[in-house]
Amino acid sequence: MDASRGVLYAIAAAVLFGASTPFAKGLLGSIDPVLLAGLLYAGSGIGLGVWLLLRRLAGPRSTEAALQNRDLPWLAGAVAFGGVLGPMLLMLGLRNTPASSASLLLNLESVLTAVLAWTVFRENVDRRVFLGMVAIVAGGVVLSWQQQTAAGVPWSALAIAGACLCWAIDNNLTRVVSSGDPIHIAAIKGGAAGAVNICIALSLGSHFPAASAALAAGAIGLAGYGVSLVCFVLALRHLGTARTGAYFSTAPFVGAALSLLLFAERPDPAFWIAGSLMAIGIWLHLSERHEHTHEHEALEHEHRHRHDEHHQHGHDFPWDSEEPHSHPHKHDAVVHSHPHFPDIHHRHGH
Repeated sequence: MDASRGVLYAIAAAVLFGASTPFAKGLLGSIDPVLLAGLLYAGSGIGLGVWLLLRRLAGPRSTEAALQNRDLPWLAGAVAFGGVLGPMLLMLGLRNTPASSASLLLNLESVLTAVLAWTVFRENVDRRVFLGMVAIVAGGVVLSWQQQTAAGVPWSALAIAGACLCWAIDNNLTRVVSSGDPIHIAAIKGGAAGAVNICIALSLGSHFPAASAALAAGAIGLAGYGVSLVCFVLALRHLGTARTGAYFSTAPFVGAALSLLLFAERPDPAFWIAGSLMAIGIWLHLSERHEHTHEHEALEHEHRHRHDEHHQHGHDFPWDSEEPHSHPHKHDAVVHSHPHFPDIHHRHGH
């Protein structure tokens, strides 16, 4: 797999999501937090659904692999944590948290993602990545301390941290299905999460905002939750969960910069201390290099691919030499050495 392409996908996902946070905060005055979460995801699901329809009407079959029945439980879990619980906690936390600090606090998502990938899903995370996580956690602690209430409990910061944990679970579950069509994955997650959040909000007495506000939320959701998620799934395919999360942790800096411009916030020294700690952590993640002799066990799966060094196979069907393409294919066992990340072909032990 092409790691540099995965990095670009991860950064694109980060920019789109990071920019959505301050714009979403700007709508909280006119839209209930839970309803806003629903509209953001609904915009994502509807927008990507329209794209899928147009793609089908345009003609040629997609080169992406279709989702399988075995993928559905993983996708359902990702929707529950990442599409329902995560957005609700984020919107509640944004109510009483400056957008710039909230954007930086969202860096905890990459740390929790890596911890789960390392301890639960057995993905390799080396010393440099671990030290980067420590730096990001330290920055998050600084921000949380600044958000303490009179009772001494940073409830808004804890709500945002809870959202980060939900998204960390979502990221690891989504990695399992990342070989499938990323637009399908993002459209399903957006549509399901949007419907659930909107139903919850209406049952709690929320009312739909003006059409202009609803359309604005949908547009923000399509870019920041929909297209961003498509890019994120593609990055998972190339980089694995922990490293994709590390690159994605640049998102809060995009959000923080926009927040300072949009809301004329005056960050205090703690903001800059936290930002510096998180920047160190991100640099450690980005500068990591992983290379060793490793063994590929025989494997059969389906995903979009080209005939690179990991895809030297024949075809049992007529093939017009078009690349990339998708079909079930086998990998023979091989032992070799090269720089790599835990992509869909390098999920081996160490």
